[in-house]
Amino acid sequence: MFRLMLTTALSALPLIAAAQDITVGAANVTPYVDPGRDHSNVGSQFYYNSFDTLIDRDHTKLEPEWTPGLATSWELVEPTVMELKLREGVTFHNGDEMTADDVVFSLNRMFQATFPPYVVRAKDRFANFTGAEKVDTHTIRIHVEREEPLWETLISMQQAMIIPEAYTKALTGDPEVAEDSDFEAFSLAPVGTGPYKIASFQPGEKLVWERFDGFWGKPAPLERATVVQIAETASRITALKTGEADIVTNVAPDQLSLIDSDPTLKTEGSATALFHVMIMNQNHPKLQDPRIRQALSLAIDRDALNEALWLGKAVVPSTHTMAEMGALHQPDLETFDYDPERAKALLQEAGYDGFEITYDTAATYYTNGLLAAQAIMEMWAAVGVNGRVNVQDQWSGGDAEMMTRNWSNPMYFADPFGSFGVMWAPAGPSESEGRFNTDAEYAEKWDRFRFSSDVEARKAAYAELMEEIRQDPPVLPLYRPFESWGMQNAVNWAPMPGHIPYVLDFRAGSISLADS
Repeated sequence: MFRLMLTTALSALPLIAAAQDITVGAANVTPYVDPGRDHSNVGSQFYYNSFDTLIDRDHTKLEPEWTPGLATSWELVEPTVMELKLREGVTFHNGDEMTADDVVFSLNRMFQATFPPYVVRAKDRFANFTGAEKVDTHTIRIHVEREEPLWETLISMQQAMIIPEAYTKALTGDPEVAEDSDFEAFSLAPVGTGPYKIASFQPGEKLVWERFDGFWGKPAPLERATVVQIAETASRITALKTGEADIVTNVAPDQLSLIDSDPTLKTEGSATALFHVMIMNQNHPKLQDPRIRQALSLAIDRDALNEALWLGKAVVPSTHTMAEMGALHQPDLETFDYDPERAKALLQEAGYDGFEITYDTAATYYTNGLLAAQAIMEMWAAVGVNGRVNVQDQWSGGDAEMMTRNWSNPMYFADPFGSFGVMWAPAGPSESEGRFNTDAEYAEKWDRFRFSSDVEARKAAYAELMEEIRQDPPVLPLYRPFESWGMQNAVNWAPMPGHIPYVLDFRAGSISLADS
């Protein structure tokens, strides 16, 4: 619990010397801590405090502004080669000095991945990156196959965080060889260069950070931060009220008054950089006709969902776009609409005979996810669709029997490639899992969107992709949820606008306590 631990001896010293602890009640805790393998909103909470990238960004701003991280400078020395100068005097949490060898190892485990979870992440993020090499003790080079318009964006990703080579290889088996078992072990005993080391970790239950005094940057403001999973919203709020938690995550808007009415507590909130979406299985025998999927989309009144579930605080986009995408933000595109009469007509044209359409969801993973699914069933019923909510604990997106389900599509990095593009690329996760199809025409548009060096050319290609999605929809962004956090009055913290969703950023400048 939040406590300022002062002894008599310390009371006469500057308050910066005080040891400070906080406890966070989170809706979810990750089952592993390895930034290279993770693809989830849950995992993204836990990496920024403990790991660093070569290139960082100013997280106080929506639009990307690149800053030095573990690299102090970088430049293109050839059209397909970037050279980076490494920061000296960086120490890993286990006491090892960071070297160019560690950096090359960390990058190539992704660029040249053989460990299956890394292979997946390499394909959907780093397919253009061929390898990293050491130039000298403090210089490395990164190579790409094609000229890369998103150098800084991709190198600043979570999956490009740096880990220690010798430590990782020595975890299991041959200490000279990186084995799959080493990476499995690393995910349970992670070591990085960030301001907090992971002192203990119980997968899916609890994670404890402690200040790392050897951090190369500004010292961590907290002595310790403990994150515990409290799955139910009511239980998280109770923990906050009783003082068992200092911060709680994922508070639905209709629960905010329970916190705001307590004079010792307060709330923070923002529209997060992700979409709650409905995904559809194009390859399900009963959903192959695009008119049925168009009807399912047109039947959903997303503004009504926003008012009912988010008290009007969510953001309902007309297309797959958000301001955080910078120059490629296109709010004027109209990809998705609400038109129940058109939905009825399309169902009739398609010969819909009343067969059941299932909607998979998780009970607690998505804030308001189950409520959204239930509301959508009512909207579908209004146009004649026979829908049923199927509550499951496990992800069903790779199941051939899955028809529709809710999902959260985050901005993994500040570009539409980092939201739409990662999931809906040719051979991306959605196609690989069998619910989405691409053809040569789609692939050509996607290639222009991904690799054009001209911003206007990328915008035009992205607009073409959105038109294809409108005509043959595999996905419907419902809204950008307005996520809220409750906390003790003494805690001054709010998610940074430049972070991907839910990041628990407790670095210097990101959190302060009233008594510090």
